[in-house]
Amino acid sequence: MDRFHQLNPFAKRESHSARSIVWYKVLTLITWLLSVVVTVYYTLERPQDGKYHRGTIWHQNHRHPSGFSLNPVITSIYWIVLFLLQLGYISQLFSSKTESVNAACSVGSHFIVNNLLHFAFVMLFVRSHFVWAEVLLLLNFANLTSLYFRHSAHPRLSVHLPAVSGPLAWTFVAIYWNGAIMVPHHNSLVARVFANIFVWSILGYGLFFIVFYRDYTMGFALSVLSASLGVAQFLRQIVALQWIFAFTIMAVLFVLTVVVALPAWAGRQAPWGGRAERRQQTDAERAPLLNE
Repeated sequence: MDRFHQLNPFAKRESHSARSIVWYKVLTLITWLLSVVVTVYYTLERPQDGKYHRGTIWHQNHRHPSGFSLNPVITSIYWIVLFLLQLGYISQLFSSKTESVNAACSVGSHFIVNNLLHFAFVMLFVRSHFVWAEVLLLLNFANLTSLYFRHSAHPRLSVHLPAVSGPLAWTFVAIYWNGAIMVPHHNSLVARVFANIFVWSILGYGLFFIVFYRDYTMGFALSVLSASLGVAQFLRQIVALQWIFAFTIMAVLFVLTVVVALPAWAGRQAPWGGRAERRQQTDAERAPLLNE
């Protein structure tokens, strides 16, 4: 078991060897560049390997309108900011502070997998292989969910947001976005009814992290993506419920995010306790006993 733990790249470790840190630096930087390059390229250009059913990311979004179509401008801004934050996360691997390097390395394996799966998803999505793209999104959702619950106590802005909550929020919404395109007759009345129902899962998902983990980064990320959904649905069809629901979800998540974020930034407690903080408090109370 000890041997397996040493070889398992996803095992939880308090520290990392110099060799493993070098590998994390190399693989993280390469896979991040791969993810960025393919996303930017296929935002601007369509695939050249074929004549039919090919398009840029946003051409696919426009050509297959559904109840979960997203606004290109807002979503692109989301990804630009996320990529820049991820560059800041990568810089933690090159930090002179041991604790910063260990924190970055602890999520590194999952982050590398996220980059590879995102790369593959984009390659499939722009070529209209929506079913396989959905499979990869679900795999990445499992990967990032595992990462979240195993590593939820790292610094919010330098590690957690760029490597954990930002990609996880996107993957959750993208499952609906790509899934709606994947379903036959996705623009029918039945599909729109189901879209009006499932859109509320974004609110439930966001509330879970805000209430139980007081994670304002998840709340903010999901509120931005809800805004993207709302704008796209409003421009698509003014007389409809989907954009009203999306903006309602955005407003609720944003208000609760502010309620949680302001006390956190001021060094105070939010109106309710979170599981992550209770776990940290328990560890802190046990520390003196362990020292004795």
